[in-house]
Formats: sequence, C-alpha cells, structure tokens
Amino acid sequence: MKNPLQALSDHGQSVWLDFLNRSLITSGELKRLIAEDGVSGLTSNPSIFASALADSGDYHDQLAAPESQGLDAKSLYERLAVRDIQDTADILQPVYRASHRRDGYVSLEVSPLLARDTPGTLAEARRLWQTVARENLMVKVPGTAQGLIAVQQLISEGINVNVTLLFTRENYGLAAAAYLGGLESLLRQGGDLSKVASVASVFISRIDTVVDHLISERLNASPSPRDQVILQSLPGTVANASAKLTYQSYLEILRGDRWQALSRKGARSQRLLWASSGTKNPNYGDVLYVEELIGPDTVNTMPPATLAAFRHHGRACSTLTDRVPEAAHTMAQVEQVGIPFLQLTDKLLEDGVRQFVDAFGKLLKSVARNGSVPDHDPTEYLRMELMKALCQGNGRV
Repeated sequence: MKNPLQALSDHGQSVWLDFLNRSLITSGELKRLIAEDGVSGLTSNPSIFASALADSGDYHDQLAAPESQGLDAKSLYERLAVRDIQDTADILQPVYRASHRRDGYVSLEVSPLLARDTPGTLAEARRLWQTVARENLMVKVPGTAQGLIAVQQLISEGINVNVTLLFTRENYGLAAAAYLGGLESLLRQGGDLSKVASVASVFISRIDTVVDHLISERLNASPSPRDQVILQSLPGTVANASAKLTYQSYLEILRGDRWQALSRKGARSQRLLWASSGTKNPNYGDVLYVEELIGPDTVNTMPPATLAAFRHHGRACSTLTDRVPEAAHTMAQVEQVGIPFLQLTDKLLEDGVRQFVDAFGKLLKSVARNGSVPDHDPTEYLRMELMKALCQGNGRV
C-alpha cells in the first residue's frame, strides 16, 4: 500500500521538501524520505539556512576548518550552503535520472538583496550555477520585474530556474512569459531545450493570512448585510481559489501555439509549484493547502510538519480542476466586496523580499558569530548591500 505522500504521484503531483540542514543529509533522513515517502526534490531559502545554523551544531567542523578562517560572513555562508546543496543534489541524482530530468532538483536562492537588481542577479546566478556544478540545481530568482528579466536570460543560457515569490495568476503569467522567451532564445542559439527546467513557485497560505485579516477588519466595520454574508463566506477560501485559476492559465499556455512549437523541439513545461503550503491558521486543516491543489504537472513543496501531517491523514485525489467555476465565483466576490486583491499580493511580494532580506541578515550574523569572523562586520556588509539594492531598484526593495 502506498502512503498518501507516495500516492500523490498517481495524480501527477511531485512532493518536494521545503527544508534543508546538514543532519538531514548526514543522518540518512533525506534518503529515507526519497525511498519511503516519494520525496523527489528540495527547496531552500535564507530563512531555512538561518534556522539550520542557529539551531544545530552541524556546521561546527566546517566553520572551524582552516580554509574557512579569514573569510567574510557571506563567503563563509556560501561555503556552507554550496556543500549542502551539492550533497543534496548528489542524493537526488537517481531521481533526476529516473524521472528524465522532471524531478530530482534542489534549489538555491540568489541573495535577496539583489531582488531589484537584474545585473546583480544574473552575475550571482551564473556564479552559483558554476560553483555548485550540478545539473539538477535550480537557482531561485524572485518574481520581481527585475528578477523576471534575469529569469528569461538565465533560461536562454540553459540555467534551471525556480521563479519564487509569485502570488497571483497575473504574476504567474509574467513568469511563464519569461520562461517561454528564454526557451525561444535558447532554441535560436541551437541549444537543447530538453535539458533546461523551471518551476513557478506560487505562494499559497500567505494569501489567506493577509486576506483573512482584511476580512476581519471589514466585518468589524459593520458592512451592509449583503457584504457581511459574502465576507463571512470567504475566510480560508481565497488562496486555493486563486491557485486553481492560476492552474487554468497553465493549461491555456499548454494549448497555445507558442508552447506547442517549443514542445515539439523537446521543451519541458514550467510546472506550477505550490509553496507556503503549511497552514498558518490553526482553525484550518493542517493539509488544507495540499488536498485542494492536487493535479497533473504540479509540485507541492511542503515543510516537514505538513509533510508528516499529509503522510498521516492526507487524502490523495485529483482536486485541482474540481469546482473551478466556484473558484472563479470566489474571486469575483473578493472584487465585489472591494478587497484590493492585487494590491494585497503586490505587498506580499514586497514583504516576502523584505523577510528574506531580514533572514539573510540574521544568517550572516549567525555565520560570523559561529565562525568567529573578527575582521568583517556582517551588519555593515548587509547595510552596504541593502543600500546598493535600494539604488538599483529606485528606492524599492
């Protein structure tokens, strides 16, 4: 009997783990998750690395090694991260081969300080790609306007990209366009389209968090009886409804002439990846953002708690194309009661970048503290890099 996690593959969905630390690799736990639960990929971000450094002594030997001495905090962090990513990629290599390059990827994010800096993103993404030197690496690039320009160029160079911090159907459309444009450029250069891959990471639970908060404020303001009924029906429904409509956009792209021409040349579709799938509201089911979004050509990257919960009591059945008219109705009601959905999600993108910047700052401080980096102030480094990013982005980070 397959457990619920393994059964997701029967419905075309891949399970990736949204977590990484050294002991996951060295203890054999990652290999067990692959063998027993069907985990077929892994994502990381600055927050995850910051927690790994703060909460364990796994990196003591690397930090104390002679070759680590004298490095600034950012170089030291990259030394640790690159080793983890390389070892993870090697463990996932059999999955990568068995799936014919569809799965088996591990993601490493460019510095969040470069979110509004296209040239900086390109330079760092290329450097990380060359340094990690694993064909099953995906470089994570945020879906800002500047980031998407970099995405198209990186795809044209045959570099795998995880486009992150997407929140809406519209955001996804821009990411998909960047992917298609990159493939077309790669094709003109005579490149092998079958060797490049991308996912579009759509963040889910954060949407309900911010929308539910606004709904609560509106209800406390004594709306009209009609609006009150609508508002009371919306909590916990908007994120999944938006995701279902985003998947419809994905299917429309696959039916289009532009994609069909690339597909005939060996291109692989840019799968939708559901990120932020851990439930943040304790009043909602702990697998809400998994069970409602199961369908072909998708990935759900789950934090450990969500992975364990779905293994224990999840239901694996195709749901992503169910109740699509109802999802459209939900989004129409959001507009009807005056919830500025696109403004809220634009702010989520800005907040997401800022949260990763904050996590990156904590990460550098933790590296410097644990690695005893006396001659380099990570706070000063972060301040200088943040000022550079602000200048590149015309004041926006």
